[in-house]
Amino acid sequence: MLRPKIPTMPTPTGRVTPPAVVEPTAVVQHRLAPAAAEPATSRPTVQLTPGTALALVGGGTAVVLVVGAVLVSMLLAVAITGVSVAVCALVIRSLISAEAKRR
Repeated sequence: MLRPKIPTMPTPTGRVTPPAVVEPTAVVQHRLAPAAAEPATSRPTVQLTPGTALALVGGGTAVVLVVGAVLVSMLLAVAITGVSVAVCALVIRSLISAEAKRR
């Protein structure tokens, strides 16, 4: 009744040509004469003064404090939500059991 159709390979139509033969080519490497040594570019060096070091430490401390405060507040929000859900579950459970005892 329900028989799957098995696909068959179609027969090629038209002319069938053999694949083209690729002949290897020789690879020739050319060596260039070494270029003259370029003078070293003068890059400005970063100098860390006591003022900039203090600013970096202060900025890093501020970032750590802000990230810590955000994480602690998120943890506190999750804890408060969990406690409130638990209290609601206890109240509903006591209401259901009190209703069952009255009957």
